[in-house]
Amino acid sequence: MWVYEKKLEYPANVCKPDIKMAKFLIAQYGGPDGELAAALRYQTQRYTMPTGQAKGTLTDISTEEFGHLEIIATLVFKLLKGVPVEELRREGLGEQYTEHDRALFYSDTTGMLWTAAYIQAKGDVIADLHEDMAAEEKARATYEHLINLTDDPCVKDTLRFLREREIVHFQRFGETLDLVQEHLRSKKIF
Repeated sequence: MWVYEKKLEYPANVCKPDIKMAKFLIAQYGGPDGELAAALRYQTQRYTMPTGQAKGTLTDISTEEFGHLEIIATLVFKLLKGVPVEELRREGLGEQYTEHDRALFYSDTTGMLWTAAYIQAKGDVIADLHEDMAAEEKARATYEHLINLTDDPCVKDTLRFLREREIVHFQRFGETLDLVQEHLRSKKIF
């Protein structure tokens, strides 16, 4: 069970509405390298991890990724707040508006719906931890691309925070990989 503190892990501020940036950020909401895919990947993989430490790391990072999903949703909502429907249509969000109004929906920037094919759980702990490290690097790269796409200093600040957390997650998965390999060698499984 989780204890949920009703505040964002980091402020999700915007200086002004920006439809294009909101559309770009949807990649981290429901895209293949986004926060939902990461949270579900780690939550699924945790069950096959051979040590309590490894299970704990995947659970901790999964939970944090759900928090990042909330930050992205807040940014998108704020970037679209008060934007007239005609502007949404002109900027390529007419389809989104038609189906969901201003509610977020799990899709990528092109409107492709989120799919479980975005996540992997091989059942081989070494392969899964390498997958997790790669996923964090892809998320870091996506955040760097998003930072380059905005001139809003408030949005950049939040995206920098999220990028740094992806780096920390990569490092924690690397440490966990080392510990798991050591554990498997001690059991003569590896």
